[in-house]
Amino acid sequence: MFRWLILVFSIILVQGCKFDPKVLEQKDLIVCTTSIIGDVVQQIAPSHVRIETLMGPGIDPHLYEAKPSDVRKMGDAGIIIHNGLHLEGKLSKLFKRMISHKRMISFEDGMNKNQLIHLTSHHYDPHVWFDVLLWLQGLIHVKEQLIHFYPKYKTEIEQNFNQYETELLSLNEKIKDLMNQIPLNKRVLITSHDAFHYFGKAYGIEVKAIQGVSTIIEPGLKSVSLLVNTILNRKIPAIFVESSVSSKAIKSVIEVCHSKGWEVKIGGTLFSDALGSEEEKAGTYIDMITKNCQTIQKALNNGI
Repeated sequence: MFRWLILVFSIILVQGCKFDPKVLEQKDLIVCTTSIIGDVVQQIAPSHVRIETLMGPGIDPHLYEAKPSDVRKMGDAGIIIHNGLHLEGKLSKLFKRMISHKRMISFEDGMNKNQLIHLTSHHYDPHVWFDVLLWLQGLIHVKEQLIHFYPKYKTEIEQNFNQYETELLSLNEKIKDLMNQIPLNKRVLITSHDAFHYFGKAYGIEVKAIQGVSTIIEPGLKSVSLLVNTILNRKIPAIFVESSVSSKAIKSVIEVCHSKGWEVKIGGTLFSDALGSEEEKAGTYIDMITKNCQTIQKALNNGI
């Protein structure tokens, strides 16, 4: 399979040497990396363009590796849109090879770096979609690039964007309202991995997790112990599992808390790195964020 991948990619590179920007508008396929990106791009792109995503609902982008079919799909695309900030870490080498002959758009490029959360001096937390206004910055950049690549459809793109922007601004206010319903002393969000710090920073809730920002590194005993102590000392009523991350570590925290006499519960499943299904009422970006906030608000107010 590896040889097949190299062969397919080599063909794309050969084709890429003949790439002509003038034929871009004839390519009606935009490939997005994650389900979250795929949904928001679908809202603003011109109607004649097809949107396809590499990673479906429930797929962890930190661990995702490209399949031969993904390489072919990106080879057929007029534009590839990704998050950036090393979210799609295992695709980064592929992106670097494609950038010379593919139109690529990154949400990262539209964001004010002063508003990003530093992990190290050279790396940022990639989970920017949990701050709706910050995510909107990235989407504005995507809109501008789409207009640049598809100038004939400028009016349609702008109309789509303006309507969707209104929906996102309304969502931002709805999140504030839901979080404000939680008493200050109960605003502690504990999840499987560090995906919610932008959410906490934007909407006034303390965030803790067992794993770090990436799910590649397994949590250690020290992380579990520290989290258990926080739950016991602050009498936190509920912690949360994530749809795209194993619940094993969270369940071990619950077991340890129970052994020490505190009945912390699973407050529900949150959608972090990927959308959920329509049946779960998390099939779009707006629905996913809304469902998460409703789950958090209910659980932390002891309404599980």
